[in-house]
Amino acid sequence: MRRALLVLAALLASGGAARAADLMPVFDAHLHYSHDAWDPVPPERAVAILRQAGLRRAMISSSDDEGTQKLYALAPDIVIPVLRPYRKRGDVSTWVRDETVLTYLAERLARHRYAAIGEFHVYGADADLPVVRRMVQMAKERNLFLHLHGDADAVERVIKQDPDARILWAHSGFDRPENVRAMLERHPKLWADLAFRTDHASGGKVDPAWRTLFMAHPTRFMLGTDTFVPERWHYVVEHASSARAWLEDLPREVAERIAYRNGEALFADAFRRD
Repeated sequence: MRRALLVLAALLASGGAARAADLMPVFDAHLHYSHDAWDPVPPERAVAILRQAGLRRAMISSSDDEGTQKLYALAPDIVIPVLRPYRKRGDVSTWVRDETVLTYLAERLARHRYAAIGEFHVYGADADLPVVRRMVQMAKERNLFLHLHGDADAVERVIKQDPDARILWAHSGFDRPENVRAMLERHPKLWADLAFRTDHASGGKVDPAWRTLFMAHPTRFMLGTDTFVPERWHYVVEHASSARAWLEDLPREVAERIAYRNGEALFADAFRRD
């Protein structure tokens, strides 16, 4: 990781974006720009961080959605908008039983374009509540991904509601690699991000169990920083650099898929400005 950080610093100091482009691109599938980040990290600064990190594309959601729209207006070449069902942080624990969330989603979906709905938090039987069911239908009607933060049970319940649902499983469910593998093999339209995890790699080396999983399913994983609090925005550049370091421990083709090719195949080419 130290080597990757030094390389990035040297590139930026000696020539800027052109030389930074020589680094492996990164598609970050898990970023937030919520209302409490707007003052400490103004939109222009947030976009500069995305570019400094060498991100090819970035999936960004926010509470409320205005944060996402601020960044998309400044950097449509990088930002892929994702719609959260949250208007404020407190909605995280109440949204599954709050029918006003559906009105909010409908209004935003009518006004803007999105690649996915999420990241939303739901566990177990709560996935079968009416608000969640209707949100799943909204995604189906618009051919949107669902970025789901929850346990395997919740994932299974959503797929039962819509067998064609395409789900990005946030943080790979914070589950063990053998359980993640079982889920991926059972559900061909399930993908997983690696946001806010450290067990898959350390010191530039990939964990053996995760290596086996990455080699078995190289097309099913994406990177993610998860700026769930404003302070995390100051980690975006470092996270991209550390990811490049441990990806070097994988075969180049597998590394490129996880770094950016999977995200581009699923999202970037399908979300272009008219």
